[in-house]
Order: sequence, then structure tokens, then C-alpha cells
Amino acid sequence: MPEEVGHPASVGAAALVYVRDLDHPVPDPEDAHHLTRVLRLRPGEPVVAGDGAGRWRLCRFRGGRGHGAVAPEQLLGVDGPLSVLPRARPPVTVGFVPAKGDRPEWVVQKLTETGVDRIVVLHSVRSVVRWEGERRARSVERLRRVAREAAAQSRCPWLPDVAGVLDLAALAALVAPAPLALAHPGGDPPSVATPAMAVGPEGGWDDSELGPAGYQVVGLGPGILRSETAAVASGLLLCALRNGLVAEAGGPRSRPRSGR
Repeated sequence: MPEEVGHPASVGAAALVYVRDLDHPVPDPEDAHHLTRVLRLRPGEPVVAGDGAGRWRLCRFRGGRGHGAVAPEQLLGVDGPLSVLPRARPPVTVGFVPAKGDRPEWVVQKLTETGVDRIVVLHSVRSVVRWEGERRARSVERLRRVAREAAAQSRCPWLPDVAGVLDLAALAALVAPAPLALAHPGGDPPSVATPAMAVGPEGGWDDSELGPAGYQVVGLGPGILRSETAAVASGLLLCALRNGLVAEAGGPRSRPRSGR
């Protein structure tokens, strides 16, 4: 049985790669190239292999320059017990309306690093960027690759779920029974009681989105943030609250909670 232990970042590994089989860890060609040609690891260096669903184990790198070509299936040798890190509770969801350029990739990268469990691309009344048809599928798939790279970089054993493109009603149904909150100036302080947050476009939410559905409104401070800043701030605050790093407004700092 897997053993419940700490975070894989604590073992001091040179890298983390995601594999399909933790008993026979085989990195995909892109990860094998990264370990061998980009990081230039030496034989014996520690590498964490994870399945993206909380299970991981320590391995040793078997490749390296001057030691001949090593097939991908022989690149990693198992060097530790199978371990599992339960997912923190409650799961944190951040939805955001994409802006122009490469800002959506930056948002997904930073949300992944902070530990957000689900990242959802949204469309709204005031959306400037609209991902539809083939562009939608390509764009969401690109964000999934960004999330995978960011999770590996931050040694996260859990890969976030990246979904889209949804409207607010679909997002509310996805996170139910947890309530959905909208980031908006003047709202209530963030709380783990509302662990799902939606961030609007540069022009903010339309009145038709703020009122009729009765979503709770949550504020992120006295100033007006750019949409990508608000998305990352939402994820950072909710994960910090969940992990007991900051106190709920009007209450003592809570202890981190975990569970499957």
C-alpha cells in the first residue's frame, strides 16, 4: 500500500516527471530530453516520478554524458517506496476570462504554482478574446501543457484540472455543491467557505452577471487589479487560507486540512 508522506519537494530531487506506471517509470520523450539534454543530469541524481494524482516515488537517473545512450525505459531506476500525498481540502477552483497575448499562459502557470486544483477558462458578456471552434480546443490544450510544466517545476504531485471554455452557470454547476463567488471590488473578504472564484475580463463583470444568479461577491483589496493579477491573487489567497498560512478575516488562523 502507498505510504502517506510529505511533499516531494522535501526530498531535494533534481526534477519531477510524470509517468503512467510508477512501478516501471518511463518518461515521455520530451521529459527524457529535458532530463538528459537540458538539465544534463548525472548518473545517480535523484528524480521524482509522479502520476499527477498524488502518488509519487523517488528514482535515480541512469543516463548522462559519456555513459552511452540510455533507452527511455531504462532512464529512471526506482529508489524509494510508493508514496501518496492526499489532496488538500477544500479543492480550490479559479476561473478567469482570458486576455490578449500570452497572459492566459502566465495565469495558468502561476495558478498551478500556487496549488490551485482546478483552472477554468471562462467567457463573459464583456469578453474581448473569444476562443471558439478549433481555436478553443488548441488553446485549452496549450494551457494544459503549461500547467503540466509548471506543476513539474514546483514539484507538485497533483496536476490541476484545466477546463474550458465555460460560462458562469456551467462553472457553478461544475463546482457544486461548493458555492461560486465572483471577484469584484467592494465584496466580502476571501474565505475557504467559498473556494471557487471567478475573475472577469478587463472591463469587469456585466450587471447581468453580477445580479440575477445571486453569486457571492468577493473583494481582493481596495485597488482595481488587472484581470490576470486578480486571477493569480484569488488562487494565492484561497490556497493560503486553506493551508493555514493566513487567517480568515475576523478569525484565528486555521490549520491546514487534507484528505482525499
